[in-house]
Amino acid sequence: MKINTFSDKPLPVRKLMNYRHSRRISQSVSADLRMGNILICVLGFFLLTILLYCGHAQDSLLIIEPNWSTLFTGESVTFICDMREGKDTDWYYRMNKDGRECLHNNTNKNYTLQPLDTDHSGEYQCFGHHKVSTYLIKESNKVYLTVSAQRPKAEQGADRRDFPAGGNVTLSCSVNLSSGWKYFWYRGEKTSEPLNTQDAVFISDGQISVSQGGLYWCRGGRGDPVYYTEDSDAVVTNRAVVTLQPNWPEIYSGETITLRCDIENGGDTEWEYEWKTSSSDKPQKANDFIIRSASSSHSGEYRCLGRMTSGKSSTEWSDAFTLTLSDNRPQSVLTVSPSWLSPGASVTLSCRVKDPSAGWRFFWFKAVPKLSDYYNDQELLPGSSNGTEQDSYIVYGQTHTAGYKCRAGRGDPVYYTYYSEPKFVWSGDFHPAASLTVSPDRVQHFTEEPVSLSCEGNSTKWRVRRFSKFGSLTHCSSWGTMTGSTCNTNRPQYTDGVFWCESETGQFSNAVNITRQSSDLILVSPVRPVAEGDSVTLGCQMNTKNFLSIVYFFKNGKLIQNDTRKELTIPAVSKSDEGFYKCEGKYSPQGQLSRSSPESWMSVKSPESSPFPVLLIVGLVCGVLLIILLLLFLHRCRKSKDSCFISRSQSTNQSSATDHMINQDETQHKKYSSPLHDDARLYESIKGPEETENDESNEVTYSLIELKNIAKKGSSSPAAADETVYSEVKPGTVTGKNAAII
Repeated sequence: MKINTFSDKPLPVRKLMNYRHSRRISQSVSADLRMGNILICVLGFFLLTILLYCGHAQDSLLIIEPNWSTLFTGESVTFICDMREGKDTDWYYRMNKDGRECLHNNTNKNYTLQPLDTDHSGEYQCFGHHKVSTYLIKESNKVYLTVSAQRPKAEQGADRRDFPAGGNVTLSCSVNLSSGWKYFWYRGEKTSEPLNTQDAVFISDGQISVSQGGLYWCRGGRGDPVYYTEDSDAVVTNRAVVTLQPNWPEIYSGETITLRCDIENGGDTEWEYEWKTSSSDKPQKANDFIIRSASSSHSGEYRCLGRMTSGKSSTEWSDAFTLTLSDNRPQSVLTVSPSWLSPGASVTLSCRVKDPSAGWRFFWFKAVPKLSDYYNDQELLPGSSNGTEQDSYIVYGQTHTAGYKCRAGRGDPVYYTYYSEPKFVWSGDFHPAASLTVSPDRVQHFTEEPVSLSCEGNSTKWRVRRFSKFGSLTHCSSWGTMTGSTCNTNRPQYTDGVFWCESETGQFSNAVNITRQSSDLILVSPVRPVAEGDSVTLGCQMNTKNFLSIVYFFKNGKLIQNDTRKELTIPAVSKSDEGFYKCEGKYSPQGQLSRSSPESWMSVKSPESSPFPVLLIVGLVCGVLLIILLLLFLHRCRKSKDSCFISRSQSTNQSSATDHMINQDETQHKKYSSPLHDDARLYESIKGPEETENDESNEVTYSLIELKNIAKKGSSSPAAADETVYSEVKPGTVTGKNAAII
C-alpha cells in the first residue's frame, strides 16, 4: 500500500494540502468545544433547577411591623416571615440576626420584640423549613432594624402668641425623627387630660386652633401600647396685662398704689416677670410693683411680660398702661341740712369729693372755736374714727348753733383729702353759756345805721363771726371793731348775713340774721324766734320823718291788715303765724306814691316744756312704791304671831259666810298706826288653817279690811269703835290658783 505523502509533491501543492488539513483539524476542535459549552449550560440549568427545588430560592418575604425607619427603646416591633407557599402551619421558622441564629424552629411566622433595646439593632433574615419535605428550605430577604436610645421630643409652634379680640391661635406639633406619630394636646398642667373637640378645633393631625389663652404643650404617640415622645416646650398664649391696684380713676401724689403684671389664665404656673417703663423708676422682676408715696416721677407707660421659670416660653409684651398722677390734693365739700334748727329736727351732713365712688371713706368732725387764729379746730364725731362708707352723717339732738367739717380718706396707709370748709347750723334760741344780742333789736336795718353785737356767757374772750349771703366766713375785724365782748359795725354796707358769737371755751351762741336795707321803709321784726303763746308786735318804720297815713301788712304775700296803725300785734302767737312778713305804706289814702319793705322771716318756737309732767311721773312712781311696801308690811304682820290677827268663824257645810268683827289691842293699834285716810281700804287674801303651803285648792277666803284713824300714843279715845279694824270675810271660789278679787 502506497502511502501518499506531501514530500513528493511540489512545494505549492504541499502548502495547499497542509492548509486544508489544518482547517479540518480546527473545525473538528471547534465542534468539540461547542458541544462542551452546551453540556455545561445544560448541567448548570439542571443544577439550578435542583437548587430551586431544594428551597434556597429567595421567594419568601421578611417584613417589619410597624415599618418605621427608626424605633426607640421601649417600643415594640413584630417580624413577619411569609413563605408565600402552602399554609403558614406547613413551615418551621428560623430567624438570624447578623448571621447568627436567634430563633429556632418557631411554629409562628410572627416574631415580636418588646420592649426594644439598642442591642436589638442589626440585620435580620428568616428561613422556612418545610415540615414534610425536610430538604425544602426557603430563606427571606434581609431587613435592617435601627433602635435609638434617645427618646424623641415633640416640637410645637404657634402662628401668634397673643389673642386678638375674639380671635384664635393656630398651634402645630411635629416629631422630626421617624414617622407614624399621632399628636396629643394639653392645656395648663401636664397632669391634665388631652384636649378634645370641645376644647379646640382639630385642623389636622398636627394642627389645632384654640380660642382661649393659656399654656399649651403637645407630645407624639404611636404603637400599641402607646409610646410617647418627650413633651414639647410650652407655648404661652396667655396675655400679659398691667393692672392698677386700687383701680381708681385718678391717682394723687402721695398715695400708695401697686402696678401688677397679671397673666391671663396663667393658672399655678410659676412665672418670672420683666418690666419696661418710660418713668424714671424701674420696677423689679416681680409681678407687683409697689409705689409708696407716688409722685410725678412715677408717671409714664408701663409694659410687662411673663416668662416660665421651668422653660424658655414667655408671653408677648403687654399693652402699655399709662399712669397719670395728679399733684393737686382733692378738697372735700360739706353741705348741711337744715341751715336753721327747729325743735326735734336732726341735722344731715353730706360730704362730696371728686369721683365719690373711688374708694373714699368719710370722716366727720365738729368744729371747735379757736380764738388764737381765724380758723376752727375739729373733734371727731362719734362713730367716724375709721370713717364711714356712706357720704352722709346724721346728727341727732342738736339744739344750738354748731359747726361741722368733713374730709375723706382711702388706701393703706390712708391718704386724706383737705378738710372741708366749716359749715354751720344755726339756732335762734339763747344758750346760757353763750348768747348774742343785737342793738337795735330787729332783723332789718337801714344802710347807715350803726349796729352793735354783744356776746354774753361764761367766758371772758369772744369773737363775732359772720356768714355772708355770698358764702364767705369773716370776723368782726373785717367789718367792725371788737371792743371787749361787743362788735360795733363801722362798715354797715358789709353787714348782711348770719351772726353768732364764739367763746374761748368752745361755745357757740345763738345766731341772728341781719339785713341792711337801702330803702326808706323797713319792717320791724324780732331777730329771735317767738315762743308760742307770747305776744309779738311787728312795725313799719320810715328812714325819714315823713308820715304814713295808711300801712299794709302782708304775710306770705297776702294782705292781713290795712289801716292807719303802723303796727301789727299778734296777742298769742301760734305755729301758724310763722312765715314771711313785709309792710307797705302810703303818705295819703288817695296818694299813688307808696313804699314797701323787704320780707323777713318770723320764726315761732314751741314753748319750753314745764317740769310739771316730770314731777307728776315721779310722784306716781313714789306712790306705787309706798303701796307695795305697805302691802308687804301687812303680809309680814299677818304671818307674825304677835301681829294683826283676824279671827275666823267656825264654818260648817253652809254655803254662806258669817261676817266677823275683830278688835285689836289698843297698844297694837298705836304701834301699827297708819297715815292713811279714814276711808282707805286694803284687800287681803286669807287662807284657812287647814290649807297647806302647797295646797292647790281653789277655795279662797277674801277679807275686806277697813282702816280707821288710830289715836296717837298718850291720847284718849272716846269710844273703842274708833280704834278698831273691821274685817269682812267672804268665802268664795275662784278659777285661778291664789287669785284675788278686789
